[in-house]
Amino acid sequence: MRKTSLRAAALCASLIIPAIAWANEPMSTRASNIDAADMKSNIAPALPVPPVGMDAGAHDYLVAAREALRHRRTGEAQQALEMAETRLLTRVTTPEAAATPDDESDVRSIAGARHALGAGDTGQAIQIVDGMISR
Repeated sequence: MRKTSLRAAALCASLIIPAIAWANEPMSTRASNIDAADMKSNIAPALPVPPVGMDAGAHDYLVAAREALRHRRTGEAQQALEMAETRLLTRVTTPEAAATPDDESDVRSIAGARHALGAGDTGQAIQIVDGMISR
């Protein structure tokens, strides 16, 4: 019973401490700092967290990005796109394939969606994300 209590306390601390630190960072609900054209500050603000679980995969984040884009929640969409890209770039693989992204075309597509978002073209971003989800 004591080990369970210690694990629960450690889990709570691991969730609360980053949330407290994150709350002190500059925050924004709008996409920004995607590229030099939309950079307003050298410090990128914290963005809203997409409503998917910690173990979500790239597809889950793409679906979250699409939903956020449809509702003009651009900061959440940017965060979801960045997390989808991260999921594609970080994966379990053989040592020989470690330096190669899972699917370079998917990584390029996500970058294209982020750049469209940075340019204020949410329609183009949605179109790119929809194309990725439908595959």
